[in-house]
Amino acid sequence: MNRSLVFAGIALVLAAQTAQAHTGEGLQGGLVSGLTHPLFGWDHVVAMVAVGLWGAFLGRPAIWILPVVFPVVMALGGALGVRGMPLPAVETGIAMSGVVLGLMVALAVKAPLWVAAIIVGVFAVFHGHAHGTELPGAANPYAYALGFVASTGFLHLAGIGFGALTLRPWGTYAVRAAGVVIAAVGAAFLTGVA
Repeated sequence: MNRSLVFAGIALVLAAQTAQAHTGEGLQGGLVSGLTHPLFGWDHVVAMVAVGLWGAFLGRPAIWILPVVFPVVMALGGALGVRGMPLPAVETGIAMSGVVLGLMVALAVKAPLWVAAIIVGVFAVFHGHAHGTELPGAANPYAYALGFVASTGFLHLAGIGFGALTLRPWGTYAVRAAGVVIAAVGAAFLTGVA
């Protein structure tokens, strides 16, 4: 893996600000809004990066399949939100994504690909639904959705880049430690601390 990708991922994680929850407030709409929204909320950053990290632990083909499953299923969840279909406990599901995916990385869980894809897909529905609910108010919902999916992919790539550290003898410990941090951030959202 390219070192610049690893460093870009680290810089991205360090630059993220506290999430503002999913109220729709301040949602300007358009491509730039879609691109920046996932980058400035820890709840998004940790889940998206965790998908890439877990894929790196699982190896091929999971390293590429999981980061495809997430945005595809997220788009389906977004469509449910746009249509106004209720989904209970959306914020809890988003917070749990950080906890569960972080633990998968921290514990280096070697789940079968189909199990990993289901876990990632379930959490993607919550992330997508939250933003689909906000989407109709966006100035240009299609551009917003495109930006959001692109930014999600970038966060997955950042996780894959950092996950490449597992190729080094000490790197597995660094990646697993990142999983602990991700789970802790998810727990902070779950308990209302963050």
